[in-house]
Amino acid sequence: MNDLEQNAMNSDFAEEVVNPVLTKNLKEEINMENKYYIIRGDRSGVFFGQIAGRNGQEVELRNVRKLWYWDGACAVEQLAVDGVTNPSRCKFTVVVPEMVVTDAIQILPCSDKAAKILGEVKVWKR
Repeated sequence: MNDLEQNAMNSDFAEEVVNPVLTKNLKEEINMENKYYIIRGDRSGVFFGQIAGRNGQEVELRNVRKLWYWDGACAVEQLAVDGVTNPSRCKFTVVVPEMVVTDAIQILPCSDKAAKILGEVKVWKR
């Protein structure tokens, strides 16, 4: 069982919802215990990963993929709740061990169902 599957079995989505409003400018260390999130950047794109820390719109991510194209969800909110219904048509990048997104405008916690589905989408690369 991989870490994503283990996380899905050990967490309760309803109890771990985090306020997505980015209002503080001070460094915030977020203890998410391997929870996965959808992060939408203003210009950088949409990402799926774990949050290691946040400072305003700057979000430090771990085990992160860019969601370049998805099929089977109409918006990032649906991605976070349901995942995708057609994973074979999605274009998700390789997993990057760590990265910083400097333009986060939306942070959505993933349900266990969505995290499992999104984590199992095959890597898109050339």
